[in-house]
This record gives sequence, C-alpha cells and structure tokens, in this order.
Amino acid sequence: MNINSKPNRWLVVFGAILIQLALGALYAWSVFTKLLTDPEGLYQFSATQTAWIFSAGLATFALVMVLAGRWQAKTGPRLMTILGGLLLGLGFVLGGLFGSTFWSQFFFIGIVAGAGIGMAYVVPIAVGVKWFPDKKGTITGLAVAGFGFGATIWVKLAGSWFGGLLNHAEVFGLPPVQSVFLIYGIVFAVLVLLGSFVMVNPPEDYSPEGWDPAEAAAVARSNGNGFTPGKMMRTPQFYAIWLVFASSAIAGLMVIYCIQLFGLDALEHHGVENAIVITGTAMAWYAIFNGLGRILWGMFSDHIGRKNAIIAMSLFQGIIMLAMYHGFINFGLAAGLIIGASFVGFNYGGIFALFPAITADYFGNKEVGRNYGWVFTAYGVAGILGPLLAGLFKDAAAVGSSPKIWMTPFLIAGVACLVGGLIMQFTQPPNRRQPEIELDKTRTRHDGLATARVRRKLGTRRV
Repeated sequence: MNINSKPNRWLVVFGAILIQLALGALYAWSVFTKLLTDPEGLYQFSATQTAWIFSAGLATFALVMVLAGRWQAKTGPRLMTILGGLLLGLGFVLGGLFGSTFWSQFFFIGIVAGAGIGMAYVVPIAVGVKWFPDKKGTITGLAVAGFGFGATIWVKLAGSWFGGLLNHAEVFGLPPVQSVFLIYGIVFAVLVLLGSFVMVNPPEDYSPEGWDPAEAAAVARSNGNGFTPGKMMRTPQFYAIWLVFASSAIAGLMVIYCIQLFGLDALEHHGVENAIVITGTAMAWYAIFNGLGRILWGMFSDHIGRKNAIIAMSLFQGIIMLAMYHGFINFGLAAGLIIGASFVGFNYGGIFALFPAITADYFGNKEVGRNYGWVFTAYGVAGILGPLLAGLFKDAAAVGSSPKIWMTPFLIAGVACLVGGLIMQFTQPPNRRQPEIELDKTRTRHDGLATARVRRKLGTRRV
C-alpha cells in the first residue's frame, strides 16, 4: 500500500506503537538489577553502577533526540527510524556478546542502544502530529503508549513468562543476563524495522475527514507560524516547561530504576514472602499504567487543556511520591507497593503525551520535531538525577538497615513534582505572532531607510 497516495492515518498509529514497543526496552532495566548487584553473583555491580548504565541510556536518548529532530527533516522519517532501530538492536546484541563488565554494559546498553532509541523516538511523534492536527493530545498519547506497554512485555518475558528468560536462557554459552540482551536486541531491531514502513509524512494537501482546514488556517494566521528552536529558547516559557518536565520525570525515572531494590528492602523487612515475585508484578503494573497514562492524560488534555492537565498530573504525582513509604508500604505492604507503583507509572506516562502537545500548542506545529527535541533534554537531566538519587542512598545504607532510608529520595522527588505544578500554574502561552512582528519591524526599517536614500538622491539631482 502506498500511504502517500491513499492516506490512512491509523496505519501510522499502528506503526508508531510497534516502534515504541521496542523503544520501551530501557524501562525494563530494573528487572536486571538484582542479578547485576548480587554481591555473590557474576557481575557484582554496585547500585550506583547499575544506575549509571540506566542514566547513560536516558541521557544519550535525550541528547541524540535533539539531533534526530533536525536530521529527520533532511533524511525523512522512514530512514531515521530504520537507523535508530538498527542502532538499538546492535547495542543490545553487543551488550550480550561482550557485556561482562560495567564499562562494556555502560557503553553498549547505555550509549549505543540509548542513541538508537533517541534517533527513532522523535519520528512517531513528529509524524503523528502532522497526520492528526485535530487530535494532538490523544494521538501523541497513543503514539508513545507502546513505550510503556513494551516495558511490561520485556519485564515479564525476562522475569516470569514461560519460566522467565533470566532463569533459563543460554545463548552461545552466555550467562542469562547477556543471553537476554542478545535475544532482545534482535527482536527490537525487527519491530522497529516493521514499523518504519509506514513512517511517512502526509501529503501537502492532506486534510483529516471532518476537519475544517479553513478554520485551522484562520487559527494559524492568528497565531502566527510559530517559533524556530532558536527563538523558542529565548522565551521564558521554554525554561518553565523544561523545569516542569524535569521535575516530573525525576520521580518516574527514579521509581523505574529502584522499584525492585526498594520493594525487596521494604517487603523483606516486613517479613513478606515471595517479595521478588511481588516486585516483578509491581514493575509490570507500573509499565501497564505508564502506557495507559500516555493515552488517558493525552485525551484529558484535549478536553481540559494542556496546562491544566500538566498541573493536575504534577500535583497528583507529588502527593503519591510523598505517600509512597508510609501511605502505600507501611499500610498496604504487597498490595500497597503495586498500587503505588501503578499510580506513579500512570502520572509518569502522561509526561510523554502532554509535553510534546504543549510544545506544539505554545511554539507551533511546524517545528515540533526540532523544538520538542530541545524540551526533551530535560528528560536526559532527569535520567541522571532520578536513578542516581536512589542509587546513592541505597549504597550509603548499611546492609540490613531499615528501608526508611528510601524515604529521603521519595521526599525529594515528591517536592520537585509539587514545585513543577506551581511553576506551570504561572506559565502563560507566548505571543506566537512575535517572530512575525519582529520580522515586519525589520522589513519596515529596511524599507524606510531605502526610501530615505532614494529621496536624498532625487533631491541632489534636482539641485
């Protein structure tokens, strides 16, 4: 089927979800941390070292995404997706073959695979917004929902489904962790390549059914053409949105990294049996609600407004993080851990529907691929701060100490979310006609100077 000659925008959504299922690989990292940090195991990494691998992947993902937003405008979305999928798969395959040390996993999983995710991630968002100008919040949520749902698949496949790959996988004589890396690398590359076939921009004259292009054109004229990245970064709104994004992401990324370590400490301290199974279930439900949050928060924002949705999400997340230990663990134990993780995942998932959409709302649709890349650098910073916040407190705690040590990182993350909601409350949309106004002023000055020069010349000739 030629999607350019016969548009079918829902096929683009299917391809986007397929791609994002593979890109969600990084969110499955927590399932590997127990084996990697086992003091009597093969790797014997510290909690901080495993946090650094995860953080390297997140930071590289965010930095490369800035470049990918520019590259895909030149290469086209399909080629950029293919390159990202191949690099993601290569990183995991090499991590499987040669990932016996901290530095090899840091490079192959954190840097190489993280770069592949960054290259491919921006494409479904940029393409989806162009196919769905009438449903930006909803479609952005759907386009990135696979990222959260994918983590559920990779966590359960590695941990429990069909006996758990980490329990019996042995490829080329490699240990279980590296065997799973190798298997996943091949699967990820195949999924992204399949989704890339429908990653194309709509025709220039494309208009969704039931959408009034005349009305949209009028709105576009009244709002102006939007901001280029350089002009966007000269507005205070960019920095406000960046800070709110970072504060919200710190909480979600910290829990993704530490849900198993924190859960084991808390449950075993209270004498709960099968703690490893419970934490695996909590990770899976986190990922499921992560995917649901991307869809539902996007839909909510189309009805209540992007700004109001971000404020509500930030405040809700802050309260949940502050209550995670005393509210969910002490009183709920196993069920509390699962419910708390689900809430955190739901709110965290909303980030990836709301912030691309508010970037388009505030700074225009035309440059959303490039602009959102810069907004997304907040995710890279949060990807370092969130996991390391948990890892440093975990390593600092004495063996067998009370799990109350975890209260401090949860408290810090919760306060950060509340502050983010407050910042968003006072952030107003920029004047999107300002770039055009400045251009008109420049043209007027140039025209005035040219007219004055002509008049002087004519006056001299008359004399």
